[in-house]
Amino acid sequence: MPACPPPPLAVLGDEVRAPLTGGGEVPYAALDLAASAPAARAVWEAVAAYLPQYGSVHRGAGHLSRLSTELFERDRRDVAAFLGCRPDDQVVFTRSTTDSLNLLAAALPADCTVLVFETEHHAALLPWEHHGRRVVTLPAPSSPADAVALAAAALRKLPAGRPALLCVTGASNVTGELWPVAALAEVAREHGARTVLDAAQLVPHRAVDVAELGVDWVAFSGHKVYAPFGAGVLAGRADWLDAAEPYLAGGGASLRVDGGAAGGLLPVWQRGPARHEAGSPNVVGVHALASACRALSAVGYAAVTAHEQALLRRLREGLASVPAVRELSLFGPDAERVAVVSFVVEGHDSAGFARRLSDEYGIGVRAGLFCAHPLLRSLLAEGSAAVPGPDAGGCDDAPVQAVRVSFGAGTPAEHVDRLVSAVRRLTDGG
Repeated sequence: MPACPPPPLAVLGDEVRAPLTGGGEVPYAALDLAASAPAARAVWEAVAAYLPQYGSVHRGAGHLSRLSTELFERDRRDVAAFLGCRPDDQVVFTRSTTDSLNLLAAALPADCTVLVFETEHHAALLPWEHHGRRVVTLPAPSSPADAVALAAAALRKLPAGRPALLCVTGASNVTGELWPVAALAEVAREHGARTVLDAAQLVPHRAVDVAELGVDWVAFSGHKVYAPFGAGVLAGRADWLDAAEPYLAGGGASLRVDGGAAGGLLPVWQRGPARHEAGSPNVVGVHALASACRALSAVGYAAVTAHEQALLRRLREGLASVPAVRELSLFGPDAERVAVVSFVVEGHDSAGFARRLSDEYGIGVRAGLFCAHPLLRSLLAEGSAAVPGPDAGGCDDAPVQAVRVSFGAGTPAEHVDRLVSAVRRLTDGG
């Protein structure tokens, strides 16, 4: 393989060594970034610099409280700029993408219909009905154009004049394939519907511009973008959020609380992001997330994409040369994708295969159904000769599981090359 330049983003973990069952240790190859990415070095340094100045936000008159409040709101502005938000958009800080989409689900008008593809991650698939919304589930499309056609056909059937929301993913957490977000948002607008973008797997790899894409909301998680401190974002239009009851009732969300004539309480709720940020916010997590956004902007997505696509070519070409490996794909092998690849290995239990990669080669990957059970069931049923595993990833009737490899802007080429070499050896009976 030709030499690759060093990764454009510095991350923590270079010094971590993995013990091998045969004895000795090797540098750990972290190839499960679609689950959680390591901390960027710039994020760790920003958090370390902030912690001595940590204080409560929005409620304190002291120096540290004022300083923390100023930094918290600056982080909010920086995240809005990072996402290309419109002037009237809100940035609400949450715990994760899952939390963000549940917040939006709770805030939708009562008569809103939600359209969602069955191929979504459970974070985008499950919140809507859980919060009492009517859901129309769209089948798995065979191509980006098919996705747009399916959405348009479903939107045409909805009652005119009633609110509707189309939920779309930016990049699949299973196949890495990019979805036609702008085209889906356009067709939603044409039918009077709004769009929310699950960008959890997109933001680490591609720039997201809310205004340019034409989506109404975007959700993503800090731990996917090199900021593992438990923060997430829901950014977008304010009207439905301001009209809804607060996601959580408590301090910060309440502007004023009066006593009622019968002894009850009459809260007056905030408008704006505070309405849905009750309690003491995760200011360290927010600062980490915003610092990661600044770090990715400083590196530049052109450098991120170039590095990841070079490694993706090495990985896919290497796996394609192993006869026992079948890569999973929804849109076909030529579809544009980010640095996420899932596959099955003929005659091998995926969970056991992933465990051997760890124990014998110091490589961390994921095996299972990746919280996308309907999609995986469909893809795994397409002629796989892999054998059932002892753990079906929380789904007892799953016939097989898959192995997922995912990496990012801080991944060295050696990790990908080691993975390909290990797959070859394991499938040869080594």
